[in-house]
Amino acid sequence: MTKQALLSELNPQQKDAVLNNKGPLLVLAGAGSGKTRVITYKFTYLMSVLKIPPASILAMTFTNKAAAEMKERVEGLTGKSVNGLWIGTFHSLSARILRKEIDKLGFQKDFCIYDSSDSGNLIRSILKEFKIHEALYKGILSKISSLKASLISPEKLLANEDSYGFDEKFARVYVRYQDELRKNNSLDFDDLIMHTVNLCERHPDVLEKYQKEFSYLLIDEFQDTNASQYRLSRLLASKHKNICAVGDDDQSIYKFRGAEVRNIQKFKKDFSKTKVVRLEQNYRSTQNILNIAGSVIALSPERMPKKLWTENGKGEKICYCTAINEKEEARYISQSIKELYLKGRYSYKDIAVLYRINQQSKVLEEAMRENGQPYRIFGGVSFYGRKEIKDIISYLKFIANPDDSVSLKRIVNCPPRQIGGTTITRVENEARKRDESLYNTMKHIIKSNGYTASLKDKIRGFVNIVEELIDEKNIALPELLKKVFDKTGYSSWAGEEKADNLTALVNSSEGKDLRSFLDTASLFSGLDEPLNDDAVSLMTIHSSKGLEFPVVFIAGIEDGLMPHFHAVKDTDELEEERRLFYVGITRAQDMLVMSCARKRRLYTSVQEQQPSRFLSDIPPGYYHCVEKRPRADAVASAIVKMPANFFNTSPYVTGARVRHPKWGVGVVRDSYGETDDVKVTVNFPSVGMKRLSLKFANLEKI
Repeated sequence: MTKQALLSELNPQQKDAVLNNKGPLLVLAGAGSGKTRVITYKFTYLMSVLKIPPASILAMTFTNKAAAEMKERVEGLTGKSVNGLWIGTFHSLSARILRKEIDKLGFQKDFCIYDSSDSGNLIRSILKEFKIHEALYKGILSKISSLKASLISPEKLLANEDSYGFDEKFARVYVRYQDELRKNNSLDFDDLIMHTVNLCERHPDVLEKYQKEFSYLLIDEFQDTNASQYRLSRLLASKHKNICAVGDDDQSIYKFRGAEVRNIQKFKKDFSKTKVVRLEQNYRSTQNILNIAGSVIALSPERMPKKLWTENGKGEKICYCTAINEKEEARYISQSIKELYLKGRYSYKDIAVLYRINQQSKVLEEAMRENGQPYRIFGGVSFYGRKEIKDIISYLKFIANPDDSVSLKRIVNCPPRQIGGTTITRVENEARKRDESLYNTMKHIIKSNGYTASLKDKIRGFVNIVEELIDEKNIALPELLKKVFDKTGYSSWAGEEKADNLTALVNSSEGKDLRSFLDTASLFSGLDEPLNDDAVSLMTIHSSKGLEFPVVFIAGIEDGLMPHFHAVKDTDELEEERRLFYVGITRAQDMLVMSCARKRRLYTSVQEQQPSRFLSDIPPGYYHCVEKRPRADAVASAIVKMPANFFNTSPYVTGARVRHPKWGVGVVRDSYGETDDVKVTVNFPSVGMKRLSLKFANLEKI
């Protein structure tokens, strides 16, 4: 593609971003403004117009799906294969560097990558050994992940006890966890970047090698970077300083994973003479949707200002529905989807229902099953997370790395071989005494005296099988998989219902080598699954990041859910919830429907719910309101259209302070009803919540 043809497909701001290629560039790209387009066109421009060797361009993003899209677009623009180029996720590209260099950190280059399931199993075994309650393992794993994202190793934690809220039991688990990973010649997800940073900082020659190799760095979704990812980016870019960071501080929603929205502000300080380009033309949504989104996010402090606009037209007014409870809310959403589908306006795959927490999906699923509507839970168990697939992947991991004791424990009795927990515990105790892997200990037991014939016989059958498979690990991967099925008896044991998935696994292995195939499986998540079926997508707002749908429903727009009750007492957390709401709104292309329930069962109790405080930030006239009222038969319901000033024109808006002649001063939590009979819910410190009619309450606005 010629320079003129390439640039003709960009708007002026996108063109500006593509043409600026000397020094640091920060592209503030609003929702739907073409972030990935800028990255791919910039890659193509560097490669095709400036004749920069494509192998010297490092392009990083956050999901496998985004990386695949980036590769596909570059191939489409250049007409050349991108195989072997440095385009991928932070984690996959870090793994690629470590495959070449990790021996300098004391690991072997054939290391395994543990997914969250593997890590959880390892943590459980350590907790069991330390006699710590297993219920704690998820919290421990999350805390370890957070520390690694901040580049805090066990050694650093122990050396700075006062700085990180030191807990002796946790520190012991963290130290042991890292030791076990090293013994198993394995890395977990967070190690990939932490070890790459360590490699660069401890070995200047390695850093210099990759600084020379990468003359240009392109980073997508920069607002999602955590401390370790930002450090790695700075290290690699510090020589040439040709770094382009594309992101949107308004869409930073992964603080719980360690993402730091302030990295965007830090970028301008750490890279002097940074040029800033703002992408504000939105190609996704209608202007009405952008108006709602803009009014919510405008109140976020410290954001870099940008005002989205579109040529897509004004579009339909946003709808806001109030239901008596979560079941009626779900029925309203399901019925609305049914009407849209029957009118032929949209297919099911055009529609998404978003929610704040996974617990909300249950009633939505029930309502859609009642209506016979196809749906899928997005971000759930991925293909590689299914038991039968995970079992076979564990066989492959062990074949590639017999030091991997976590994979060994998964497969040793799968299919059943009468090697139960007692036998494994005996082998583990012996392995600790000998300070060697479980597999080497098994082979020692078979050859040595002092062990019962029963124990030897149980172990010998397993060892013989895997020894044969290890000897054949270099054959074509589809053939190796078939040998695993046959020699272990897994196919016949798993049964016909699992056969299709096992066949799909074999098909997906065509043309791939064992190591790259295992890396792909370990780094794959439910968020990477394609959305090909004609089914409604149900997902959390966090999972919807990067996606778009013609029709979006956002359920549970209530205080306690949006914003989440954990966030309301912390300013930073509350602003992240505001950004999360903004992300949900900007997933919609044509139609946006928001809903809430007056009562909702959350966890173990039914609670009175109040509309989200974020609704009061939306100006009058931006949406119309409906109220879902159950009919007498308690099954069907009527949708009653409410006046456009349902929330906003009354002076008694959420947050207003009022005085009651008997109960004193209170704060309005909700305002609703017909124009001539507005009702309010007020929280009085003296008596609690009171629901009042303005016609009779004698309230005075303060």
